[in-house]
Amino acid sequence: MPNLIPVILSGGAGSRLWPVSRETHPKPFIRLADGQSLLQKTLLRAAALPGVRQVLTVTNREFLFKTEDDYREVAPGGLTHGFLLEPVGRNTAAAVAAAALHAASRDPEALLLVLPADHLIHDAQAFAHAVQRAAALAADGRLVTFGITPEAPETGYGYIEADGHMVRRFVEKPDAATAQQFLEAGNFYWNSGMFCFRAATMVAELRQHAPDILDAMESCLRDARRASGKGYEQVEFNPEDFAGVPEDSIDYAVMEKSRQVAVVPCSIGWSDIGSWTALTDLQAADQHGNRVRGEALLHDVRNCAIQAGQDRLVGAVGLDNLVIVDTPDALLVAARERVQDVKVLYAQLKRRAHPAHKLHRTVHRPWGTYTVLEDGPNFKIKRIVVKPGASLSLQMHHHRSEHWVVVSGTARIVNGDQECFVPSNESTFIPARTPHRLENPGLVDLVLIEVQTGNYLGEDDIVRFDAHHRLGDMGATALSTLPAAEAAPH
Repeated sequence: MPNLIPVILSGGAGSRLWPVSRETHPKPFIRLADGQSLLQKTLLRAAALPGVRQVLTVTNREFLFKTEDDYREVAPGGLTHGFLLEPVGRNTAAAVAAAALHAASRDPEALLLVLPADHLIHDAQAFAHAVQRAAALAADGRLVTFGITPEAPETGYGYIEADGHMVRRFVEKPDAATAQQFLEAGNFYWNSGMFCFRAATMVAELRQHAPDILDAMESCLRDARRASGKGYEQVEFNPEDFAGVPEDSIDYAVMEKSRQVAVVPCSIGWSDIGSWTALTDLQAADQHGNRVRGEALLHDVRNCAIQAGQDRLVGAVGLDNLVIVDTPDALLVAARERVQDVKVLYAQLKRRAHPAHKLHRTVHRPWGTYTVLEDGPNFKIKRIVVKPGASLSLQMHHHRSEHWVVVSGTARIVNGDQECFVPSNESTFIPARTPHRLENPGLVDLVLIEVQTGNYLGEDDIVRFDAHHRLGDMGATALSTLPAAEAAPH
Protein backbone atom coordinates (compact mmCIF):
# COMPACT_ATOMS: atom_id res chain seq x y z
CA MET A 1 0.00 0.00 0.00
CA PRO A 2 1.35 3.49 -0.85
CA ASN A 3 2.37 5.91 1.88
CA LEU A 4 -0.70 7.34 3.68
CA ILE A 5 -0.42 11.02 4.70
CA PRO A 6 -3.27 12.56 6.71
CA VAL A 7 -3.93 16.18 5.70
CA ILE A 8 -5.62 18.17 8.46
CA LEU A 9 -7.55 21.21 7.25
CA SER A 10 -7.73 23.65 10.16
CA GLY A 11 -9.61 26.90 9.65
CA GLY A 12 -13.07 28.43 9.56
CA ALA A 13 -14.60 30.73 12.14
CA GLY A 14 -17.16 28.33 13.64
CA SER A 15 -19.64 31.20 13.80
CA ARG A 16 -22.45 28.98 15.11
CA LEU A 17 -20.38 28.24 18.22
CA TRP A 18 -19.95 31.87 19.25
CA PRO A 19 -19.12 33.15 21.88
CA VAL A 20 -16.56 30.38 22.56
CA SER A 21 -15.47 30.28 18.91
CA ARG A 22 -13.97 33.57 17.68
CA GLU A 23 -12.14 34.62 14.53
CA THR A 24 -8.77 34.26 16.27
CA HIS A 25 -9.87 31.19 18.27
CA PRO A 26 -11.93 29.12 15.80
CA LYS A 27 -13.77 25.86 16.32
CA PRO A 28 -10.80 23.45 15.99
CA PHE A 29 -9.29 24.94 19.16
CA ILE A 30 -12.41 24.58 21.31
CA ARG A 31 -11.74 22.31 24.27
CA LEU A 32 -14.28 19.61 25.01
CA ALA A 33 -15.23 18.36 28.47
CA ASP A 34 -12.28 15.93 28.52
CA GLY A 35 -9.83 18.83 28.05
CA GLN A 36 -8.82 18.00 24.47
CA SER A 37 -9.53 20.26 21.50
CA LEU A 38 -11.17 19.07 18.30
CA LEU A 39 -7.83 19.68 16.57
CA GLN A 40 -6.00 17.46 19.05
CA LYS A 41 -8.56 14.69 18.61
CA THR A 42 -8.18 14.90 14.83
CA LEU A 43 -4.39 14.61 15.10
CA LEU A 44 -4.60 11.62 17.45
CA ARG A 45 -7.15 9.92 15.19
CA ALA A 46 -4.90 10.40 12.17
CA ALA A 47 -1.70 9.36 13.93
CA ALA A 48 -3.31 6.14 15.18
CA LEU A 49 -3.90 4.85 11.64
CA PRO A 50 -1.57 2.02 10.58
CA GLY A 51 1.57 3.14 8.78
CA VAL A 52 1.16 6.88 9.36
CA ARG A 53 4.56 8.50 9.89
CA GLN A 54 3.82 12.09 8.92
CA VAL A 55 0.94 14.53 9.12
CA LEU A 56 0.43 17.60 6.93
CA THR A 57 -1.58 20.50 8.35
CA VAL A 58 -3.02 23.31 6.22
CA THR A 59 -3.92 26.33 8.34
CA ASN A 60 -3.78 30.09 8.57
CA ARG A 61 -0.37 31.59 9.30
CA GLU A 62 -1.73 33.23 12.46
CA PHE A 63 -2.80 29.85 13.88
CA LEU A 64 0.61 28.22 13.61
CA PHE A 65 1.69 28.79 17.20
CA LYS A 66 -1.71 27.71 18.61
CA THR A 67 -1.59 24.59 16.44
CA GLU A 68 1.94 23.77 17.58
CA ASP A 69 0.90 24.21 21.20
CA ASP A 70 -2.06 21.87 20.77
CA TYR A 71 0.04 19.27 18.96
CA ARG A 72 2.85 19.48 21.49
CA GLU A 73 0.48 18.36 24.25
CA VAL A 74 -0.65 15.14 22.55
CA ALA A 75 1.46 14.27 19.48
CA PRO A 76 3.06 10.81 19.63
CA GLY A 77 6.84 10.67 19.29
CA GLY A 78 8.43 9.98 15.93
CA LEU A 79 5.72 11.76 13.94
CA THR A 80 6.87 14.21 11.26
CA HIS A 81 4.86 17.43 11.01
CA GLY A 82 4.48 19.55 7.90
CA PHE A 83 2.65 22.88 7.82
CA LEU A 84 1.26 24.69 4.78
CA LEU A 85 0.52 28.22 5.96
CA GLU A 86 -2.08 30.39 4.22
CA PRO A 87 -2.18 34.16 4.77
CA VAL A 88 -5.98 34.14 4.34
CA GLY A 89 -8.63 31.48 3.86
CA ARG A 90 -9.45 30.46 0.29
CA ASN A 91 -11.83 27.55 1.05
CA THR A 92 -10.99 23.88 0.67
CA ALA A 93 -10.07 23.71 -3.02
CA ALA A 94 -6.94 25.83 -2.51
CA ALA A 95 -6.00 23.89 0.62
CA VAL A 96 -6.39 20.52 -1.08
CA ALA A 97 -4.51 21.72 -4.17
CA ALA A 98 -1.63 22.91 -2.00
CA ALA A 99 -1.44 19.60 -0.16
CA ALA A 100 -1.67 17.53 -3.36
CA LEU A 101 1.03 19.53 -5.14
CA HIS A 102 3.30 19.49 -2.10
CA ALA A 103 2.96 15.72 -1.65
CA ALA A 104 3.17 14.91 -5.37
CA SER A 105 6.49 16.75 -5.64
CA ARG A 106 8.00 14.13 -3.31
CA ASP A 107 5.87 11.03 -3.99
CA PRO A 108 3.13 11.15 -6.65
CA GLU A 109 1.81 7.79 -5.46
CA ALA A 110 1.30 8.98 -1.87
CA LEU A 111 -2.26 8.65 -0.60
CA LEU A 112 -3.67 11.78 1.05
CA LEU A 113 -6.39 11.46 3.65
CA VAL A 114 -8.12 14.86 4.00
CA LEU A 115 -9.61 15.43 7.46
CA PRO A 116 -11.35 18.62 8.65
CA ALA A 117 -9.93 19.58 12.04
CA ASP A 118 -13.29 20.40 13.61
CA HIS A 119 -15.12 17.07 13.29
CA LEU A 120 -15.63 14.41 15.94
CA ILE A 121 -15.59 10.64 15.35
CA HIS A 122 -16.54 8.31 18.19
CA ASP A 123 -15.82 4.90 16.65
CA ALA A 124 -12.08 4.83 15.96
CA GLN A 125 -12.11 1.20 14.85
CA ALA A 126 -14.87 1.76 12.30
CA PHE A 127 -13.04 4.87 11.08
CA ALA A 128 -9.79 2.95 10.58
CA HIS A 129 -11.68 0.27 8.64
CA ALA A 130 -13.33 2.90 6.42
CA VAL A 131 -9.93 4.48 5.74
CA GLN A 132 -8.56 1.07 4.74
CA ARG A 133 -11.38 0.62 2.21
CA ALA A 134 -10.96 4.18 0.92
CA ALA A 135 -7.20 3.74 0.53
CA ALA A 136 -7.71 0.66 -1.65
CA LEU A 137 -10.05 2.59 -3.95
CA ALA A 138 -7.75 5.63 -3.98
CA ALA A 139 -4.73 3.49 -4.90
CA ASP A 140 -6.77 2.40 -7.93
CA GLY A 141 -7.10 6.01 -9.10
CA ARG A 142 -10.36 7.05 -7.45
CA LEU A 143 -11.17 10.24 -5.61
CA VAL A 144 -12.86 8.79 -2.56
CA THR A 145 -15.34 10.56 -0.30
CA PHE A 146 -16.65 9.22 3.00
CA GLY A 147 -20.45 8.98 3.10
CA ILE A 148 -21.98 8.86 6.57
CA THR A 149 -24.97 6.53 6.90
CA PRO A 150 -27.77 8.93 7.91
CA GLU A 151 -29.43 8.43 11.28
CA ALA A 152 -32.21 10.97 10.74
CA PRO A 153 -33.63 13.19 7.97
CA GLU A 154 -30.98 15.86 8.65
CA THR A 155 -31.40 19.10 6.70
CA GLY A 156 -28.09 20.63 7.79
CA TYR A 157 -25.84 18.37 5.68
CA GLY A 158 -25.26 17.89 1.99
CA TYR A 159 -25.93 14.37 0.66
CA ILE A 160 -24.26 11.90 -1.69
CA GLU A 161 -26.36 9.57 -3.85
CA ALA A 162 -24.49 6.32 -4.44
CA ASP A 163 -24.68 3.28 -6.66
CA GLY A 164 -22.53 0.81 -4.78
CA HIS A 165 -19.16 2.52 -4.45
CA MET A 166 -19.76 4.91 -7.33
CA VAL A 167 -21.16 8.38 -6.76
CA ARG A 168 -24.21 9.28 -8.82
CA ARG A 169 -24.46 12.88 -7.65
CA PHE A 170 -23.90 15.34 -4.83
CA VAL A 171 -27.02 16.99 -3.43
CA GLU A 172 -27.27 20.34 -1.63
CA LYS A 173 -28.80 20.56 1.84
CA PRO A 174 -32.41 19.38 1.35
CA ASP A 175 -35.66 20.45 2.95
CA ALA A 176 -37.23 18.18 5.56
CA ALA A 177 -39.48 16.26 3.13
CA THR A 178 -36.62 15.58 0.71
CA ALA A 179 -34.32 14.53 3.57
CA GLN A 180 -36.95 12.02 4.67
CA GLN A 181 -37.08 10.60 1.14
CA PHE A 182 -33.29 10.28 1.12
CA LEU A 183 -33.37 8.44 4.44
CA GLU A 184 -35.99 5.98 3.17
CA ALA A 185 -34.20 5.41 -0.15
CA GLY A 186 -31.22 3.85 1.60
CA ASN A 187 -28.57 4.93 -0.95
CA PHE A 188 -28.08 8.52 0.21
CA TYR A 189 -25.33 9.45 2.66
CA TRP A 190 -24.27 12.58 4.50
CA ASN A 191 -21.32 14.31 2.85
CA SER A 192 -18.66 14.26 5.58
CA GLY A 193 -16.10 16.49 3.85
CA MET A 194 -13.41 13.79 4.29
CA PHE A 195 -11.56 12.48 1.22
CA CYS A 196 -8.83 10.06 0.18
CA PHE A 197 -6.90 10.09 -3.11
CA ARG A 198 -3.48 9.69 -4.70
CA ALA A 199 -1.64 12.98 -4.83
CA ALA A 200 -1.04 12.65 -8.57
CA THR A 201 -4.71 11.78 -9.21
CA MET A 202 -5.95 14.95 -7.49
CA VAL A 203 -3.39 17.08 -9.35
CA ALA A 204 -4.59 15.62 -12.66
CA GLU A 205 -8.26 16.20 -11.79
CA LEU A 206 -7.55 19.76 -10.69
CA ARG A 207 -5.73 20.38 -13.96
CA GLN A 208 -8.80 19.19 -15.86
CA HIS A 209 -11.59 20.77 -13.80
CA ALA A 210 -10.02 23.71 -11.93
CA PRO A 211 -6.85 24.73 -13.79
CA ASP A 212 -7.00 28.30 -12.49
CA ILE A 213 -6.77 27.11 -8.89
CA LEU A 214 -3.99 24.63 -9.69
CA ASP A 215 -1.94 27.19 -11.66
CA ALA A 216 -2.28 29.75 -8.89
CA MET A 217 -1.22 27.26 -6.22
CA GLU A 218 1.76 26.10 -8.29
CA SER A 219 2.91 29.72 -8.44
CA CYS A 220 2.39 30.09 -4.67
CA LEU A 221 4.46 26.99 -3.95
CA ARG A 222 7.30 28.16 -6.21
CA ASP A 223 7.60 31.46 -4.32
CA ALA A 224 6.81 30.16 -0.83
CA ARG A 225 9.17 30.61 2.08
CA ARG A 226 10.36 27.30 3.49
CA ALA A 227 11.99 26.16 6.71
CA SER A 228 12.66 22.75 8.15
CA GLY A 229 14.14 21.01 11.15
CA LYS A 230 14.15 17.58 12.68
CA GLY A 231 10.67 16.15 12.18
CA TYR A 232 9.36 19.55 11.07
CA GLU A 233 8.70 21.36 7.80
CA GLN A 234 7.03 24.67 7.14
CA VAL A 235 5.88 26.22 3.85
CA GLU A 236 4.51 29.76 4.07
CA PHE A 237 2.69 31.25 1.08
CA ASN A 238 3.39 34.82 0.02
CA PRO A 239 0.31 37.04 0.63
CA GLU A 240 0.64 38.79 -2.74
CA ASP A 241 0.74 35.47 -4.62
CA PHE A 242 -2.03 33.95 -2.53
CA ALA A 243 -4.37 36.87 -3.21
CA GLY A 244 -4.66 35.56 -6.78
CA VAL A 245 -5.89 32.10 -5.77
CA PRO A 246 -9.59 31.64 -6.66
CA GLU A 247 -11.88 30.77 -3.76
CA ASP A 248 -13.93 27.58 -4.10
CA SER A 249 -14.69 24.37 -2.26
CA ILE A 250 -13.14 21.11 -3.40
CA ASP A 251 -16.67 19.72 -3.78
CA TYR A 252 -17.65 22.32 -6.37
CA ALA A 253 -14.23 22.62 -8.02
CA VAL A 254 -13.53 18.92 -8.54
CA MET A 255 -15.66 16.29 -6.78
CA GLU A 256 -18.95 17.21 -8.45
CA LYS A 257 -17.32 17.30 -11.91
CA SER A 258 -14.95 14.34 -11.87
CA ARG A 259 -15.83 10.91 -13.27
CA GLN A 260 -13.39 9.25 -10.86
CA VAL A 261 -15.34 9.79 -7.62
CA ALA A 262 -16.17 6.87 -5.34
CA VAL A 263 -17.81 6.76 -1.92
CA VAL A 264 -17.17 4.60 1.13
CA PRO A 265 -20.40 4.37 3.16
CA CYS A 266 -19.66 4.19 6.87
CA SER A 267 -21.13 4.46 10.35
CA ILE A 268 -18.32 5.88 12.47
CA GLY A 269 -20.07 8.04 15.06
CA TRP A 270 -19.39 11.18 13.04
CA SER A 271 -20.46 14.74 13.84
CA ASP A 272 -19.30 18.06 12.45
CA ILE A 273 -20.18 19.76 15.76
CA GLY A 274 -22.06 22.38 13.79
CA SER A 275 -24.13 23.91 16.61
CA TRP A 276 -24.38 24.32 20.34
CA THR A 277 -26.93 21.52 20.41
CA ALA A 278 -24.45 19.13 18.77
CA LEU A 279 -21.67 20.21 21.13
CA THR A 280 -23.64 20.10 24.36
CA ASP A 281 -25.30 16.79 23.46
CA LEU A 282 -21.87 15.16 23.80
CA GLN A 283 -22.45 15.39 27.55
CA ALA A 284 -24.93 13.08 29.30
CA ALA A 285 -28.10 14.77 30.57
CA ASP A 286 -29.22 14.67 34.19
CA GLN A 287 -32.64 13.42 35.31
CA HIS A 288 -34.23 16.71 34.19
CA GLY A 289 -32.63 16.71 30.75
CA ASN A 290 -30.08 19.39 31.67
CA ARG A 291 -26.45 19.38 30.61
CA VAL A 292 -24.28 21.61 32.79
CA ARG A 293 -20.60 22.42 32.44
CA GLY A 294 -19.02 24.61 35.10
CA GLU A 295 -20.64 25.93 38.27
CA ALA A 296 -24.39 26.51 38.11
CA LEU A 297 -27.36 26.56 40.48
CA LEU A 298 -30.66 25.40 38.96
CA HIS A 299 -34.23 25.60 40.21
CA ASP A 300 -37.09 24.25 38.13
CA VAL A 301 -34.92 24.05 35.01
CA ARG A 302 -35.42 21.39 32.35
CA ASN A 303 -33.89 20.42 28.99
CA CYS A 304 -31.29 23.20 29.13
CA ALA A 305 -27.61 23.24 28.20
CA ILE A 306 -25.61 25.59 30.42
CA GLN A 307 -21.90 26.33 30.11
CA ALA A 308 -20.76 28.55 32.96
CA GLY A 309 -17.74 30.79 32.70
CA GLN A 310 -14.50 29.70 34.31
CA ASP A 311 -14.74 32.18 37.18
CA ARG A 312 -18.47 32.86 37.39
CA LEU A 313 -21.49 31.10 38.81
CA VAL A 314 -24.64 30.85 36.66
CA GLY A 315 -28.03 30.81 38.37
CA ALA A 316 -31.12 29.70 36.45
CA VAL A 317 -34.77 29.57 37.54
CA GLY A 318 -37.85 28.35 35.69
CA LEU A 319 -36.23 27.74 32.31
CA ASP A 320 -36.93 25.14 29.64
CA ASN A 321 -35.18 24.21 26.39
CA LEU A 322 -32.52 26.93 26.38
CA VAL A 323 -28.80 27.06 25.63
CA ILE A 324 -26.79 29.38 27.89
CA VAL A 325 -23.09 29.95 27.26
CA ASP A 326 -21.17 32.35 29.50
CA THR A 327 -17.69 33.71 28.71
CA PRO A 328 -15.81 36.58 30.39
CA ASP A 329 -16.92 39.14 27.80
CA ALA A 330 -20.07 37.72 26.19
CA LEU A 331 -23.20 35.79 27.17
CA LEU A 332 -25.32 33.71 24.78
CA VAL A 333 -28.93 32.79 25.56
CA ALA A 334 -30.73 30.89 22.79
CA ALA A 335 -33.69 28.57 22.31
CA ARG A 336 -32.36 25.09 21.56
CA GLU A 337 -34.33 24.91 18.34
CA ARG A 338 -32.80 28.21 17.13
CA VAL A 339 -29.10 27.60 17.82
CA GLN A 340 -28.28 27.55 14.09
CA ASP A 341 -29.11 31.26 14.07
CA VAL A 342 -26.20 32.10 16.37
CA LYS A 343 -24.25 32.72 13.17
CA VAL A 344 -26.54 35.74 12.58
CA LEU A 345 -25.30 37.31 15.82
CA TYR A 346 -21.70 36.59 14.79
CA ALA A 347 -22.29 38.28 11.43
CA GLN A 348 -23.76 41.35 13.14
CA LEU A 349 -20.76 41.62 15.46
CA LYS A 350 -18.40 41.34 12.50
CA ARG A 351 -20.23 44.04 10.56
CA ARG A 352 -19.95 46.34 13.58
CA ALA A 353 -16.27 45.48 14.01
CA HIS A 354 -17.09 44.53 17.59
CA PRO A 355 -14.06 42.89 19.25
CA ALA A 356 -16.22 40.03 20.57
CA HIS A 357 -16.35 38.45 17.11
CA LYS A 358 -12.57 38.36 16.83
CA LEU A 359 -10.88 38.09 20.23
CA HIS A 360 -11.42 36.56 23.62
CA ARG A 361 -10.43 38.48 26.70
CA THR A 362 -7.51 36.07 26.87
CA VAL A 363 -5.43 36.45 23.70
CA HIS A 364 -2.86 33.88 22.54
CA ARG A 365 0.47 34.94 21.11
CA PRO A 366 3.53 32.94 20.01
CA TRP A 367 5.24 33.79 23.29
CA GLY A 368 2.25 33.04 25.56
CA THR A 369 -1.00 34.80 26.48
CA TYR A 370 -2.37 38.00 27.91
CA THR A 371 -5.71 38.56 29.63
CA VAL A 372 -7.33 41.97 30.06
CA LEU A 373 -8.48 42.05 33.69
CA GLU A 374 -9.75 45.63 33.74
CA ASP A 375 -9.82 48.52 31.30
CA GLY A 376 -10.70 52.02 32.45
CA PRO A 377 -9.93 55.69 31.76
CA ASN A 378 -6.15 56.10 31.51
CA PHE A 379 -5.38 52.61 32.84
CA LYS A 380 -5.47 48.95 31.79
CA ILE A 381 -4.59 45.86 33.83
CA LYS A 382 -3.40 42.64 32.19
CA ARG A 383 -2.26 39.21 33.30
CA ILE A 384 0.65 38.13 31.11
CA VAL A 385 2.00 34.58 30.78
CA VAL A 386 5.29 34.05 28.92
CA LYS A 387 6.30 30.52 27.94
CA PRO A 388 9.66 29.09 29.03
CA GLY A 389 12.43 30.33 26.75
CA ALA A 390 10.17 32.84 24.97
CA SER A 391 10.54 36.61 24.76
CA LEU A 392 8.65 39.58 23.38
CA SER A 393 10.09 42.01 20.86
CA LEU A 394 12.25 44.94 21.92
CA GLN A 395 9.71 47.76 21.80
CA MET A 396 8.73 51.24 22.95
CA HIS A 397 5.45 53.05 23.68
CA HIS A 398 5.02 56.79 23.19
CA HIS A 399 1.97 57.40 25.35
CA ARG A 400 1.93 54.83 28.13
CA SER A 401 4.06 53.64 31.01
CA GLU A 402 3.97 50.08 32.34
CA HIS A 403 4.31 48.66 35.83
CA TRP A 404 5.22 44.94 35.94
CA VAL A 405 4.74 42.79 39.04
CA VAL A 406 6.14 39.26 38.76
CA VAL A 407 3.74 36.73 40.28
CA SER A 408 5.67 33.54 39.52
CA GLY A 409 8.86 32.67 37.69
CA THR A 410 11.73 35.04 36.97
CA ALA A 411 11.75 37.73 34.30
CA ARG A 412 14.76 38.95 32.35
CA ILE A 413 13.99 42.56 31.50
CA VAL A 414 15.66 45.10 29.25
CA ASN A 415 14.68 48.58 30.49
CA GLY A 416 16.39 51.28 28.50
CA ASP A 417 20.14 50.66 28.72
CA GLN A 418 19.73 48.43 31.79
CA GLU A 419 19.18 44.66 31.93
CA CYS A 420 18.07 42.90 35.09
CA PHE A 421 16.42 39.78 36.50
CA VAL A 422 13.19 40.27 38.44
CA PRO A 423 12.07 37.32 40.60
CA SER A 424 8.57 36.64 41.91
CA ASN A 425 7.05 39.15 44.35
CA GLU A 426 9.15 41.98 42.93
CA SER A 427 8.34 44.63 40.34
CA THR A 428 9.75 47.13 37.87
CA PHE A 429 8.59 50.29 36.13
CA ILE A 430 8.91 51.01 32.38
CA PRO A 431 8.56 54.74 31.61
CA ALA A 432 6.99 55.90 28.36
CA ARG A 433 9.37 56.24 25.38
CA THR A 434 11.79 53.70 26.91
CA PRO A 435 12.90 50.69 24.81
CA HIS A 436 12.15 47.49 26.73
CA ARG A 437 11.92 43.75 26.37
CA LEU A 438 10.42 40.97 28.51
CA GLU A 439 11.88 37.45 28.44
CA ASN A 440 11.34 34.21 30.37
CA PRO A 441 14.74 32.54 30.85
CA GLY A 442 13.33 29.82 33.10
CA LEU A 443 11.82 26.36 32.69
CA VAL A 444 8.31 27.23 33.94
CA ASP A 445 5.77 29.84 32.87
CA LEU A 446 6.50 33.44 33.78
CA VAL A 447 3.36 35.10 35.16
CA LEU A 448 3.12 38.81 35.80
CA ILE A 449 0.56 41.57 36.26
CA GLU A 450 0.96 44.57 33.99
CA VAL A 451 -0.61 47.93 34.84
CA GLN A 452 -0.61 50.37 31.95
CA THR A 453 -1.12 54.08 32.63
CA GLY A 454 -1.27 56.96 30.19
CA ASN A 455 -3.55 59.10 28.07
CA TYR A 456 -3.64 56.56 25.20
CA LEU A 457 -3.53 52.78 25.70
CA GLY A 458 -4.24 51.48 22.20
CA GLU A 459 -2.29 48.44 20.96
CA ASP A 460 -1.07 50.50 17.99
CA ASP A 461 1.04 52.71 20.28
CA ILE A 462 4.17 50.67 19.71
CA VAL A 463 7.53 50.85 17.99
CA ARG A 464 9.26 47.48 17.52
CA PHE A 465 12.99 47.15 17.11
CA ASP A 466 13.34 43.39 16.65
CA ALA A 467 11.65 40.09 17.57
CA HIS A 468 12.62 36.93 19.35
CA HIS A 469 9.42 34.93 19.09
CA ARG A 470 9.63 31.18 19.54
CA LEU A 471 7.91 29.32 16.71
CA GLY A 472 8.17 25.61 17.37
CA ASP A 473 11.52 24.37 16.11
CA MET A 474 12.00 27.47 13.98
CA GLY A 475 13.87 29.49 16.62
CA ALA A 476 14.14 33.27 16.28
CA THR A 477 12.23 34.86 13.41
CA ALA A 478 12.72 38.29 11.88
CA LEU A 479 9.95 40.69 12.83
CA SER A 480 9.25 41.51 9.20
CA THR A 481 8.05 37.94 8.65
CA LEU A 482 5.38 38.08 11.35
CA PRO A 483 1.82 39.26 10.71
CA ALA A 484 0.91 42.34 12.73
CA ALA A 485 -1.72 40.47 14.73
CA GLU A 486 0.80 37.84 15.78
CA ALA A 487 3.63 40.17 16.55
CA ALA A 488 1.53 42.43 18.80
CA PRO A 489 3.19 42.32 22.19
CA HIS A 490 0.76 42.94 25.03
